[in-house]
Amino acid sequence: MNTATQPATIPAPAQQFFIEQRPAEYTKENQAVWQLLFDRRMKHLENVGSSAFLRGIKAIGLEKSAVPDLKLMNSRLEPITGWRAVAVSGFLEPTLFFQCLAERRFPTTVIVRPMEQLDYLPEPDIFHDVFGHVPMHADPVFADFLQRFGAIAATAKTPAEVRMLTRLFWFTVEFGLIRENGETKVHGSGLISSMADCMNALSAKCERRPFSLEAVLQQEFEIDHLQPVLFVIDSHQQLFDAVEQVRERMALGLLAAAGGGGAGAAVRLCAHDHKQVPQCQQDLP
Repeated sequence: MNTATQPATIPAPAQQFFIEQRPAEYTKENQAVWQLLFDRRMKHLENVGSSAFLRGIKAIGLEKSAVPDLKLMNSRLEPITGWRAVAVSGFLEPTLFFQCLAERRFPTTVIVRPMEQLDYLPEPDIFHDVFGHVPMHADPVFADFLQRFGAIAATAKTPAEVRMLTRLFWFTVEFGLIRENGETKVHGSGLISSMADCMNALSAKCERRPFSLEAVLQQEFEIDHLQPVLFVIDSHQQLFDAVEQVRERMALGLLAAAGGGGAGAAVRLCAHDHKQVPQCQQDLP
């Protein structure tokens, strides 16, 4: 479904976080960081990136030469699937984030990590958000899945339901793998944007399991280290089917029960090192 001609209704509470990107203000160091990261990741992803990612990065016009201008990028992306990247000042509360996804608006941080933190930054930056996420938004089936996920997740009524939805998001959008022509490829943003996470995901150190909704909802995760378990889909249609199953379970009040243990733990939606940052706006009780 292409919704490029449909006006989006962004919730008023989220609009206070929207900012204007000023591409002309990126420094020489900002540009150098983007160019270095882009070059380093693309050399690897040309071999291990999913076909949807590789098509998407060309479709939206991402290049090594400069930090992307969201307006120019959106002018190529929106006619394809109706999605836009919108600049935000920082983290959005999870429900607001989900509401933006429901409107095919992807909240995007526009800062660039400093050179001395090239390999790890405790919060998202434009390389993770744009390079890691946005090329996948040019794939029609993945784009529909993500919008549908946002619409359903925005209706979650309890922290337990949000926890289950967070697991689905984590193991698909952030750390998803896909099987293509007998080979395992990466399409999750955390794997696309991080060399260490990507190499771990494809190594013998990571257990790669066939995707099933039940298994994903029962799988806990921690964000402070390389992932020991990930899931492999056969097509993006599996994701769309899974989110419809989630909708049905939520309607019956059964989603929270699917997750088994860990119901009392905090939901961690951020990439902070919580040894240094004990709390942040993305934690849920």
